Amino acid sequence: MSRILVVEDDPIIGQTVEYALRRAGFDTELVADGAEALQAARACPPDLIVLDIMLPGMDGYTFAEQFRKIDAETAIIMVTALDQERDKVRGLDAGADDYMTKPFSMEELLARVRANLRRVRERAVLAADVPIEVGDLYIEPNELRVSVGGVPAKLRLKEFQLLVSLARNEGALQTREKLAQQVWGYEFLPSSRTIDVHIRRLRQGIEEPSDYLYIHTVHGMGYRFEPVLKSAADTTEGTG
Repeated sequence: MSRILVVEDDPIIGQTVEYALRRAGFDTELVADGAEALQAARACPPDLIVLDIMLPGMDGYTFAEQFRKIDAETAIIMVTALDQERDKVRGLDAGADDYMTKPFSMEELLARVRANLRRVRERAVLAADVPIEVGDLYIEPNELRVSVGGVPAKLRLKEFQLLVSLARNEGALQTREKLAQQVWGYEFLPSSRTIDVHIRRLRQGIEEPSDYLYIHTVHGMGYRFEPVLKSAADTTEGTG
C-alpha cells in the first residue's frame, strides 16, 4: 500500500483529501504545519506528498527545497490557490513534480496521484539497462548516472528521465505531449511550462559543463536531441 503525506492547513480541505485517498486504498497521513511535515517526511519517507503552498511553520516552496536535499525520487504534487504561471514555475523550480490549482476535483487529484506513483514505480523511461554514449555524455539509465566529459553531473530524477527519453531518440522530434506521457505517466500536462522548466534545468546540468549543445527547441512543437559542438554553433550564428 502506497503511503501518502498530505500537508494542508485548511482542515476541511485536508480532511476531504485524506478521506478520498483512504477510500482509494492509500495509507494517508495529514499534517497541517510545514516544519512538522518535513520532520514526518524525514522520519518515514512517503511514496508521494500532496503539498499546499501557504502553510504555517514553513511554506510549501521551502518544504520542497529542503525535502529535495534528502530525497530526489518521492513525487510531490503541489496544490494551491495561487494560479499565476510564475507561481507554478516557482513550485516546479523548488522540486515539485506536478501542480494543481484550487479548487480541484477529487477525481482529478486521484488521477494525478496514480499517474505520479506509476512513474515512480515503473520508471518506464529508465527500463533498458544499455548505456548511452553520445558527444561527451555517458548515461547509465539503471544506475541513474550521467557524466559530462568524465565528470558526474547532478540531475533530479525527472530531469534524468527526460534526458534518457531524448537521448534514446537522437535526432527525432519529441513533442511535449510525448515527453509528458513517457516521463510523467499521463498524456497532457496542465501547462507546457512544466516540461520547459525541467528542460531548462536539464540544459544547465549537461550543457553548461560540456563542449556540446544537446537539446534544441523546435518552436511550437517540442525538442530535438542532437549533439552540436558549441564552436560549430557559434560559427553558424556568426555567419547567419
